[in-house]
Amino acid sequence: MPSPETNAGSPPDPQPPAIASSGPQLRQLALQFAAMLAVLSLAWPYYGMRNEELPWPQTAFAIGAVALLLAASTRQPWWWLAIHALFAPLAWCVAALAIDPGWFLLLAVLLLLVYRGALSGQVPLYLSNPDTAAALAELTADRAQLRFLDLGAGIGSVLRPLAMARPDALFTGIENAPATWLVGRLRTTGLANCEWRWGDIWQTRLADHDVVYAFLSPVPMPALWEKVKREMLPGSLFISNSFTVPGVEPSAVIELDDARQTRLYCYER
Repeated sequence: MPSPETNAGSPPDPQPPAIASSGPQLRQLALQFAAMLAVLSLAWPYYGMRNEELPWPQTAFAIGAVALLLAASTRQPWWWLAIHALFAPLAWCVAALAIDPGWFLLLAVLLLLVYRGALSGQVPLYLSNPDTAAALAELTADRAQLRFLDLGAGIGSVLRPLAMARPDALFTGIENAPATWLVGRLRTTGLANCEWRWGDIWQTRLADHDVVYAFLSPVPMPALWEKVKREMLPGSLFISNSFTVPGVEPSAVIELDDARQTRLYCYER
């Protein structure tokens, strides 16, 4: 275990290459492009020689079928199988509606404002519920001078109730999606013990906090655990909502009786 001096002096880590890399997305794009190329390279000459217009509905479904076959042959997860099968047919259906392109631009901007983490780090927006906030309050109740950090704090669904319940403690939220950051900032305004930051979780210093909470996704957990081990001080606590650290046994698992059957995985340092 690193000494407190080593942890305290460690500079924030840059974003890990495993999270920043666009490799997985590019592979999926390559599969879809290969399917499109395979179908069009056969369909266009065939219908061109017959002097017939390319039947786009059948072509779109053929591209979807080939993309599904390629994704299955490369053993992609089930959700990618569905995406590959439906992408081209849905694209054709939407094109047939003749919607003004400006609406697509507006939708893309809105999605980016809310789901920026999914694009930059494969971390979608998950909102912690009141039961989770209550469980976290109970977990940290015996920690005097609590310094609590929420990585990917969303709209403040954890920090706001905790800060209101524990005026003696200090709470910090890190968020990098513009729309959710703004909502969280407004919700935590007026709470003197709550600091709401715009920032990158990989550039955030963990050694300044004795409890770190994250509700991210399976993708960043290995890299985040390495950061936890390097920076968090002995006696501190890392809590992950729903997603375990691969290959590491948690010191405790808190099971909540809520709709999603939430589990909080606790890792003592």
